[in-house]
Amino acid sequence: MTRGWERCSDKIPGLRPEGRTLVRETQAAKRYFISGMVQGVGYRYFALKTAERLGVSGYAKNLSDGRVEVYAIGTAARLASMRDELERGPRGAAVSSVVEEDASMDPKFAAQFSVERDAW
Repeated sequence: MTRGWERCSDKIPGLRPEGRTLVRETQAAKRYFISGMVQGVGYRYFALKTAERLGVSGYAKNLSDGRVEVYAIGTAARLASMRDELERGPRGAAVSSVVEEDASMDPKFAAQFSVERDAW
């Protein structure tokens, strides 16, 4: 005797036995510029750990003007959570603002999150 989902699963692509379809969420890229006391307080490593926990890829790097830049790739929900965490920052940081911009997808940073060296 076959179950209902076993009969249907052959006819409906993507149908799993639990009755859920496999849906791939759309990925987007954002660039965040974080101002305040954010250099010398472990902010980039805070961003790294946060991104790993949330399943976001990209990078964090210090800018010569004292800000930190975070480039992030993920779903809209994960990027919103990332921004919330960036606004909070690590203990010892004092975030005064987070400016968010849409960004193009850079495949170089799509696989993992990294801390980049200062470009200056």
